[in-house]
Amino acid sequence: MNLGKYSFTFFYLLLFILPFSCQKKEKTYFETIAIDDIPLPKPKPGAWRYHHEEKFQTFEDFQKGRKIIPKPGKNTIYLQPIGNFDALQKKEIALTKEYLRIYFQLETKILPVLPNTVFPKTVRRISKEGQEQILAGYVLDSILIKRKPKDAVVLMGITEKDLFPLPEWNYVFGLASYEDGVGVTSIYRFANGGLTASNFNESLLRLIKIGSHEIGHMFGISHCLNANCVMNGTNSLSETDYHLARACSLCQRKLSSSIHYNDKKRLLELKDFFEKQHHNTDLTVVNQDLNLVQ
Repeated sequence: MNLGKYSFTFFYLLLFILPFSCQKKEKTYFETIAIDDIPLPKPKPGAWRYHHEEKFQTFEDFQKGRKIIPKPGKNTIYLQPIGNFDALQKKEIALTKEYLRIYFQLETKILPVLPNTVFPKTVRRISKEGQEQILAGYVLDSILIKRKPKDAVVLMGITEKDLFPLPEWNYVFGLASYEDGVGVTSIYRFANGGLTASNFNESLLRLIKIGSHEIGHMFGISHCLNANCVMNGTNSLSETDYHLARACSLCQRKLSSSIHYNDKKRLLELKDFFEKQHHNTDLTVVNQDLNLVQ
């Protein structure tokens, strides 16, 4: 047997294969920013995860599940304010519109304000705390669905009245319908009783978190169990404040698969928004993501 011949052939075969086998597979955007995902702590009594058993939604689960997907002629997010809003509250809603446009990378519009008279007495109650509350499901089923524009992918109601979902519940920050593409949130609790210049940024941050959370549900994303994320379930304002405005890498992958936006452009626009509003914690997080993908 001529070993020299085989050794010679094998040597050149290695020269051909090695350059390809040594090449590292380039990481996706979502694999890259996963480094910035913050693990969830063990839930404590009172926290959402402590009281609710929920199934982890994988990307494959998300793909198989029913969800709303924007399409030509039906790709605008609409906000429907309901109530009597002062100048600061109107500013808060306007900034929320701008944030949601950036977060979802979809055109976002505000519809003319509806008065509180759209709520009949049968869906109103006085809470144990003494304030008037509105049945959240009525807002979805009897107000928003009927007023959803033809080009709307989702319609989000914003009320100045407190909301409750069921007679046995004290209140709810927001509620959404996956199938109908409508949701509602209330600004009542975000300013701890009254919106002022001093608590404006805190209230705005809570509103944009809950707003993007509820619309995220409409796009088919379940409560996040992957990392600290805007899609985490929440039972209280302190829990909402703890959660980042950032969607974790997994939830961003889910969202981007439906909307197909430019991930880096979105990050740059989020950075600009957080800089202007002096939301420093979320600005730091966006900058961390940007540093990884620059």
